[in-house]
Amino acid sequence: MRNHIAVDIGASSGRLVLGTIKDGTLRLDELHRFANGFTERNGSCFWDIDELFEQIIAGLQKAKAGGITRCTLGIDTWAVDYVLLDEAGERLQEVYAYRDSRTDGVMEQVAASISPETVYAKTGIQQLNFNTLYQLYAHDSAELARAHRILMVPDYLYYRLCGRQINEVTNASTMQMLNLQTREFDEELLALLGLRREQFAALTEPGEVLGTVSAELMSQYDLPECELICAPTHDTAAAVLGVPLEEGRSAAYISSGTWSLLGAELTEPLNNAQAMAANYTNEWGAYGTYRFLKNIMGLWLIQEVRRLDGAKHSFAELAELAGKAEPFRSLIPCNHPRFMNPANMIEEIRAACRESGQPVPESPGELARCIFDSLALSYRSYLEELEALTGTKFEVLKIVGGGANNALLNQLTADMIGREVQAGPTEATAIGNLAVQLIQAGEVAGIREARALIGSSFEIASYQPRPVPQLDNVLRRWQELNAALG
Repeated sequence: MRNHIAVDIGASSGRLVLGTIKDGTLRLDELHRFANGFTERNGSCFWDIDELFEQIIAGLQKAKAGGITRCTLGIDTWAVDYVLLDEAGERLQEVYAYRDSRTDGVMEQVAASISPETVYAKTGIQQLNFNTLYQLYAHDSAELARAHRILMVPDYLYYRLCGRQINEVTNASTMQMLNLQTREFDEELLALLGLRREQFAALTEPGEVLGTVSAELMSQYDLPECELICAPTHDTAAAVLGVPLEEGRSAAYISSGTWSLLGAELTEPLNNAQAMAANYTNEWGAYGTYRFLKNIMGLWLIQEVRRLDGAKHSFAELAELAGKAEPFRSLIPCNHPRFMNPANMIEEIRAACRESGQPVPESPGELARCIFDSLALSYRSYLEELEALTGTKFEVLKIVGGGANNALLNQLTADMIGREVQAGPTEATAIGNLAVQLIQAGEVAGIREARALIGSSFEIASYQPRPVPQLDNVLRRWQELNAALG
């Protein structure tokens, strides 16, 4: 039985998960869990990247103490954020968090030099003000000029472990700087930023062996012998690999966490004018695929409500309270920029309801119900949009990630879209990370076999649609709200 460890770090937490195959089943064991989050200093938002590295080391020490002497290891994190290194390989400054306000208005500045249509035709990446293209445009140009290497966050963590510098493709594509035709950094966009191709490392595909943990770290800490495998380092790319797609049945997916990423797996990019108008992205996936998807604000909304309420209720308790609240009483357009990083999410939701003439949600249950109803309606709207763009009527919607635990939201979603929702596995991101390690190790033959293994190893809950009283009235209100505020 071989040991494989997924380092899976999201915007709010991280963990090290052990994966092993026993009796034809993929088993997961959480080795280590830790909190994550950005901090604000002097008006800017930063990640504590050193703390993340130290937590990886702490998790590996626990693995060794638990009897794991050899393993493979892959890393995935969120996308778009980057690290600048000097010629000695030292970090030039702290790592900006994508919710930092420095990119406000930058998309418009870039558009004055190169049209959004041209950028989309080149990259196929949706317009989001926190894309790396805009972050780098906003970055101090003198500091950028001093950067010998620009790595994404998971690339940097690999570098700290083994000394090798890469730009892994699933995460690099989110920079909005890779050309779909040349499959390289776009020269015109590099020139716009005043950057050179050699400031970026070689583009690297998932599955490549990167080396082993450095001798220095092995001598400093009691760690297992780790062979580092290039995982799909963007957590959404890993999560999509963890979706148990079935041959012969069309499925859309939602990777549900801080963000809800709704889309379909394609073998060719879809970067036409209609896709751009709908703001769908073509992020690169593992094994020659593309993640054609829409970013939806997701469980960030409820995470912030819970935090501001002093974490008095667990997420399960908030869902229970929401189930007792009046349905569709108050709705918000989840993807409105006002909900990106407001000073106070609770007050922002209340203000949006007040401005649109709706009852103002006061209790935790009413706030949670407002969020869940609004998310389910958002999923309906964007699924219809996805079907129109791809020309595919999807038979089932598969929800993976932490949101798959929310039975209320899953049922609301099935009710809204009028078809089956399958929820699970919740650990899809770590599972997708592990799947690449299993394929590289020869324990499964390829992604089809890996997905079959995933489908048979984890419980998948099914939600069938139920009638919704006054659905037409709810949909009319939703359309009016989005027209007024959206």
